[in-house]
Amino acid sequence: MPYHVVRDWAQLPAGWNFGEVSAVDVDKNDNVWVFNRGPHPVVEFEKSGKMLQAWPEVPVKTSHGLRLDSDGNIWTVDVDAHRVMKWTPSGHLLMMIGGVGGAAGNNDSKDGFNRPANLAFAANGDFFVADGYVNSRVVKFNKDGEYLTHWGRKGTGDGEFDLVHDVALDSQGRVYVADRSNKRVQIFDQNGKFLGKWTDVGSPFGLYYVKSENVLYMCDGVNNRIVKLNLDGQVLGVLSSYGKTQGKLDIAHYLAVDSTGAIYVAEIKNWRVQKFEK
Repeated sequence: MPYHVVRDWAQLPAGWNFGEVSAVDVDKNDNVWVFNRGPHPVVEFEKSGKMLQAWPEVPVKTSHGLRLDSDGNIWTVDVDAHRVMKWTPSGHLLMMIGGVGGAAGNNDSKDGFNRPANLAFAANGDFFVADGYVNSRVVKFNKDGEYLTHWGRKGTGDGEFDLVHDVALDSQGRVYVADRSNKRVQIFDQNGKFLGKWTDVGSPFGLYYVKSENVLYMCDGVNNRIVKLNLDGQVLGVLSSYGKTQGKLDIAHYLAVDSTGAIYVAEIKNWRVQKFEK
């Protein structure tokens, strides 16, 4: 893909560092939200890379997924505390699901997760949680956090999962699930009916739907590349490869795309978020 890296994009204060950067998303103003495992887990940047804020108190055990809803609220997924949390943009907690007392839920529980990974939103505010590293399912809630349904179990068959790492919805409401260890993307309707699968696109870590292009962007965390896919699962382009220098990737975990088409990639092993633009 015809992109170049924006060198030294994230402008952190003197003496500050990210830890492992697990997730990134953009809001309606193209501000960039970064979730990481350092001393300042939630940090907001302008698209220029200027830091806008870092939340002073974030009760997070291990950062993992982060997504913004249509109202601009920030949702974080804490993989080791087994919980999903909803915040205002200023860092006020609005909702928490799962992880009460640090306890994990099993594959049949309604509001308990076991090492959840990320989430995504439907147009009506319903949301879908990728749950996850131990549980092997997708859990659907309404906008008020009330359980609706779930589907999936451990396995390799259609509708079964091995490490449910991300979920994304297209403009028609179809649900794309990153079945990471099975190295495939599975596609469902919003009630869990199996619609299809892509088995030859790489190892899907992160998925991000871009409505203006009607495509999915995918982090292939094993091959350390970004893959652009049409909704038939055909590869339209590839970006980057393994490495430590700027523009290269080491465990590309999750990604986001802003209104200009710029791509932001969260990296676990390089402790950074990178911006690629055309």
